[in-house]
Amino acid sequence: MKRYFLHLAYNGTRYHGWQIQPDAVSVQEELEKCVSLKIGEKISITGCGRTDTGVHARNFYAHFDTEKTIADCESFVHRLNIFLPEDIVVFKCWEVDAEFHARFDAKSRTYHYYISQYKNPFHTQDAYYYYGKLDVELMQKAADILFEYTDFTSFSKLHTQVKTNNCKIMAARFFEEKDLLVFEIKADRFLRNMVRAVVGTLLEVGRGKLTLQQFRDVIENKNRCSAGTSMPAHALFLENVEY
Repeated sequence: MKRYFLHLAYNGTRYHGWQIQPDAVSVQEELEKCVSLKIGEKISITGCGRTDTGVHARNFYAHFDTEKTIADCESFVHRLNIFLPEDIVVFKCWEVDAEFHARFDAKSRTYHYYISQYKNPFHTQDAYYYYGKLDVELMQKAADILFEYTDFTSFSKLHTQVKTNNCKIMAARFFEEKDLLVFEIKADRFLRNMVRAVVGTLLEVGRGKLTLQQFRDVIENKNRCSAGTSMPAHALFLENVEY
């Protein structure tokens, strides 16, 4: 049995996230269908994580096992891309050690959330339009508070089946990219809906609706109802995964 890694990207607009679901189109389903066809056997693919409905990935990694040998990985990638829908692309395929795992061996994941502060018809699909003034400096001070905590229950979707709500935040910053405000967050793992809930709560700080102490209270309350709204998925990108 051989194990192969895939490096890919996708526009999540028309997908119900990465993971296969009944009666819903997913990225995993499309990829498994394509790889199985090209290899000639039923293939199961494991991703580096789960992205929610509508979330995009600029860099995503996955692995699969097969009895067969892919003699020419470059040609295999080319054939996959011909068959895959236009909103999914595979960059590279390579053989790895049989124990190397796309999800469990990932050391960190980085997400970007894009905010447009003025109406822009060219960012309707990849950024959230916020009308009004934001105190970005104060939002950054709130983001810095995230480093003081590991339990982010307040930012997790309710009733998820995980053993722990602890995450190690490695980066949390705002920066400008051309005409967009970008929030970057990096951690060893993320909870369901976590990034969008964090951004929604930071925006409450930026609007003057929450003080820094109240932001801290939100985290310490460990109650999703005390945090801000979950932001729209279309502005969220999985930017990078490190191994």
